Amino acid sequence: MKFLKQPWQRRHLVEAFMKFIMRVSLVFVAGALGLILWIVVVRGLPALSWSMITQIPKGGYYMGKEGGILNAIIGSLYLATGGTALAMIFSIPIALYLKTYLGDSQWGHYVRLSLDVLWGIPSIVYGAFGFTLMIAFGLRASLLAGIIILALIELPIMTRAMDEVIRRMPVDLEHAALALGSTKLEVALRVVIRQMLPGITTAILLGFGRGIGDAASVLFTAGYTDRIVTSLMRPTASLPLAVFFQLGSPYPEVQRRGYAAALILTIIVLAVSLGSRWISARLNKYTIK
Repeated sequence: MKFLKQPWQRRHLVEAFMKFIMRVSLVFVAGALGLILWIVVVRGLPALSWSMITQIPKGGYYMGKEGGILNAIIGSLYLATGGTALAMIFSIPIALYLKTYLGDSQWGHYVRLSLDVLWGIPSIVYGAFGFTLMIAFGLRASLLAGIIILALIELPIMTRAMDEVIRRMPVDLEHAALALGSTKLEVALRVVIRQMLPGITTAILLGFGRGIGDAASVLFTAGYTDRIVTSLMRPTASLPLAVFFQLGSPYPEVQRRGYAAALILTIIVLAVSLGSRWISARLNKYTIK
């Protein structure tokens, strides 16, 4: 191995190896995404129909008869929108407090570590936690319980995403505002939020995408029903559970509808992702680079 004796030769070899690993990883991730989309589209598109989107399940729907999953679509939108709004109310102040008052202090590191741990907890654990509280207080499965548990799931995701975005804000802007006599609270509300609004918006939509696709937590807390929910205290259906129940059916027609429901859910998540990129690009025009 005489050709590796020179340091620059070893560096070039390491660089070539890392490039190869990165390319393989990119192909693997892109291939996995393409395979998932291919299976969902090929199996779900033939079963997708207008009646499936605009109707609720009728008698015998889960045995292959008429009906649709409008109840699950509306229920998922209610759950994800409510959970995201509730999580946003708490995550923005927490992220601003981390940036403005804690910074890189020991308490700041502890809070960030706690949020990372909460982020990594499986959603079924959140569901079991919510179910335990519901039993303790004598509550039933409901839309409100599902919204609260989804907010708990989205809170660490949104807060950490916002925190990482806010920490990248140019320090000169903060120093300039403080030099002009602004308080830390005024800097947080009038400078940080306005400057980092694209990233904050992306973090919110990231939480929404996680909330609308979660199944385990809402299975314990929101329940399931074939009706369109009309009250916060009533059970509600959701798309992930609709996919789960239909794919577990022994009827091939119902299984195909399960893939169609998965396709609808994928389209919603894809639309949210593309929408977040479009909104971020629009808002970036009004920020200081």
